[in-house]
Amino acid sequence: MTGTDDVDAFWERAKQHLRLNPAPGYFGASPLEALTPPAWAFGTTDGHADALLTLVFDGTKTATSCAVWDLEAEDEPVPQVGAMSIVIDSHGTPRAVLVTTEVAVVPFDRVNAEHAYLEGEGDRSLEQWRTIHQEFFTNHALHDRGFSPEMPVVLERFRVLYQE
Repeated sequence: MTGTDDVDAFWERAKQHLRLNPAPGYFGASPLEALTPPAWAFGTTDGHADALLTLVFDGTKTATSCAVWDLEAEDEPVPQVGAMSIVIDSHGTPRAVLVTTEVAVVPFDRVNAEHAYLEGEGDRSLEQWRTIHQEFFTNHALHDRGFSPEMPVVLERFRVLYQE
């Protein structure tokens, strides 16, 4: 697994590519230019992480979701529009910088077919999304509330800003 140094080096390359570095002598750098975005992987297994990353790279996957209760259990904020993150592969290698373009919080049973399609998995149907995500939210929960059709889910759309 790669470490913080690899993520920091990746972020430096991404900033150069995205032209986020201030010009020499410029002292008004924004906080987003200084801070390395959080790094994370899709899914819960190495194979799942790489498969979902492949869907991102080919443009099929432009959305993701998570349980609000998991964020609360980890004391993590709900993603915000404009926030950047670094996605890593199954080896912990940083592969892409994503930017969040839309965020909504809805009950699980109110997730719509458009969002399911944008997540890009399987046949991209709402029925399959619900099956996959009910299983995921049940078996990989970071909280102790169990699964509920009314549980709040963060629906996040993103786009790739940089990839290697």
